Amino acid sequence: MDGRHLESSSSLPFSYAPLPSGAAAGVPAERHRSNTRLLFLAAVVFCLLVLAAFLSGDGRDAPPPDPSAASSHVAFRPVSRGPSDGVSEKTSGAFPTLLSATAGDSAAAPPPYPWTNAMLEWQRTGFHFQPPKNWMNDPNGPMWHKGWYHLFYQYNPDSVVWGNITWGHAVSRDLVHWEHLPLAMVPDRWYDLSGVWTGSATILPTGQIIMLYTGSTNESAQVQNLAVPVDPSDPLLKTWAKSDSNPVLFPPPGIGARDFRDPTTAWYDPSDDTWKIAIGSKDGSHVGIVIVYRTRDFVSYELVPGLLHRVPGTGMWECVDFFPVAAAEGPEAAEGMDTSAAAAAAGPGVRHVLKASMDDDRHDYYAIGTYDAETNTWRPEDERMDVGIGLRYDWGKFYASKTFYDPARRRRVLWGWIGETDSERADVLKGWASLQAIPRTVLFDTKTRSNLLQWPVEEVERLRMSSKNFSGIVIDSGSVLSLNITRATQLDIEAVFEIEGEALAMTVEADVGYNCSTSGGAAERGMLGPFGLLVLANERLSEQTAVYFYIARGTDGNLRTHICHDELRSSRANDIIKRVVGSTVPVLDGERLSVRILVDHSIVESFAQGGRTCITSRVYPTEAIYSATKAFLFNNGTGALVIARSLTIWEMDSTFDHPYSTQV
Repeated sequence: MDGRHLESSSSLPFSYAPLPSGAAAGVPAERHRSNTRLLFLAAVVFCLLVLAAFLSGDGRDAPPPDPSAASSHVAFRPVSRGPSDGVSEKTSGAFPTLLSATAGDSAAAPPPYPWTNAMLEWQRTGFHFQPPKNWMNDPNGPMWHKGWYHLFYQYNPDSVVWGNITWGHAVSRDLVHWEHLPLAMVPDRWYDLSGVWTGSATILPTGQIIMLYTGSTNESAQVQNLAVPVDPSDPLLKTWAKSDSNPVLFPPPGIGARDFRDPTTAWYDPSDDTWKIAIGSKDGSHVGIVIVYRTRDFVSYELVPGLLHRVPGTGMWECVDFFPVAAAEGPEAAEGMDTSAAAAAAGPGVRHVLKASMDDDRHDYYAIGTYDAETNTWRPEDERMDVGIGLRYDWGKFYASKTFYDPARRRRVLWGWIGETDSERADVLKGWASLQAIPRTVLFDTKTRSNLLQWPVEEVERLRMSSKNFSGIVIDSGSVLSLNITRATQLDIEAVFEIEGEALAMTVEADVGYNCSTSGGAAERGMLGPFGLLVLANERLSEQTAVYFYIARGTDGNLRTHICHDELRSSRANDIIKRVVGSTVPVLDGERLSVRILVDHSIVESFAQGGRTCITSRVYPTEAIYSATKAFLFNNGTGALVIARSLTIWEMDSTFDHPYSTQV
């Protein structure tokens, strides 16, 4: 996807319904039914307002109707989807989606941005997982089976907006190149008629595959269902059968009918010879909770007394995940652990990660703690960093994540849904919405002992093509340096920065209030930052996405390092969400500042200090596209030289040309 595609969309390897020649992004006729009703209501309200205005005067001097002027008085606001059906919000929050506002309303939004074919085509990623078209959200039931990686995902086969949720299905040999298969499960029974929602796979020691998923019933209640492959010997698992025993679980007493969803992968408990699963929910006091069931046959279940965990004030917990990590230093710490490994164990060698997707703010939080199977409890090692109030997997756009254990490479792999931050109208025009983050390995950080390490799976490196080395560059205070890259739309960047020691010692003023999200971003100047890279930028820097470090000294005298993404100047478009996002990142004595950045058209993923802190941004440039896309080093700090001790940038190959066949 380089500049060669600018003139012709026919070579694009995906489904795309282009705009009429020369059109400036008008709304197509085909729309989701709910949007059609809203559009009709908006038109009726507007006509009534025009009629009232006409009747209030004599009409002699009234000019003829101006359709373009009329559109400027329509406020585009997001239509809520998801909560009414019992799941998290599925709109980006960016206007427009059409509700009427009165003429002259100062709160009315400006006309929609005039997206062009070239802009919309360019947004399609080159090496991230996406279905050919339409809507996608949560990853479901990822697994490895007979040499193939399987990814199921929430999918709308009929529309670019959320609804009619089925399970899409794709397979891969390497977690990078994917082949799309027929739909795995569709909403065709009373117990999942309103949606085949999120679920998890469990592979028993016999090799049998168990898939538990949430079904939204014909009355929109949430129940848990069982499905199994029709032919377990089929490496591609193309056909699935829903159990005659479904639903196998109904909401227990005290749990709302729409607050009972997303079962975890099961883990084996040898103490009572049962398998256990966890499900997230909330109680009547808005306390986020996790409940546990035990089973021997995955058809009959018993509610385990007590709660695995609860955190007041955090609300509904979606997409709960629960898995062990090796915490002792040594070779084992570099490998993942099977979900059932050391399930009943405690002690210094094993910790358990509890993760939940928070319906209240749509972020994925995790904490590291100790699991006691006998008492059915999990406790965080640091209560100040409990689930929902402490660490996140990602400080940008990242939700509904799920891990699985890969026995082929002895690793735990994390998938995460990356939604859009543009308007629904733009999604309809381009014909698709959402993608999956690059799959990441997950390990316990044995150096800090307080966080996880996330890193792109090693197969991503096979996509690296030509590279350039810019190591040793000195970046003066207040400077911006252009990096000579032929194609800057698909990149893998590894950078290590160092600040001269004198400057660190001389920085004495406290900057306790610094926060990525409330700061002025890359344009705000401090003694030691911001500095880093500008990606998806144009030559004039009128469009840019900054990935930067900012170092501040606290009142205790200690330095705190922040890693941030500044999206504020990422696009000239006015119908997208642009923020500054990020967090602090632990930096130990003697460590230099390091970051890896994956750039892929409309997504930027950063991994600081080996993956201690991760950030994902969706950005939609209008000028910094195709051959006009550039990259820069910058140092906007006022008090120090910054040296790029190591800086290597690889151009990345695309993955839509599959190098293998699913013929087996």
